[in-house]
Amino acid sequence: MSQAVDETLEFRPRWGADDLLTAVAVDAASGGVLMVAHMNADALAATLATGEAHYWSRSRRELWHKGATSGAIQRVVEIRVDCDQDCLLLRVEPAGPACHTGRQDCFYRRLDGGRLVMIGDGE
Repeated sequence: MSQAVDETLEFRPRWGADDLLTAVAVDAASGGVLMVAHMNADALAATLATGEAHYWSRSRRELWHKGATSGAIQRVVEIRVDCDQDCLLLRVEPAGPACHTGRQDCFYRRLDGGRLVMIGDGE
């Protein structure tokens, strides 16, 4: 099966049917995955303009400046684009927990035999 390889240097986001891109935030220092969120064009523009992560809240249906109320701002160090240009990787310097539960990251449970098991931060 032959598929064209996109190696262009032109940024052409491939927005989903919901006009969103998946955005994965990772700690720039450790490389650990902090959270997965979504961006619309306004969130991406705000992120590029301010250097701080902005996302689109699908549940609240509004622009979300990460940390604006909690103080856990994510300063963007670098944005990488995947091969299909439909997902972004944000390397960030977090000023606090990424998860609304107060944990460092949102991935604090592991699937084990069909059940969830609590794990420690950074595991």
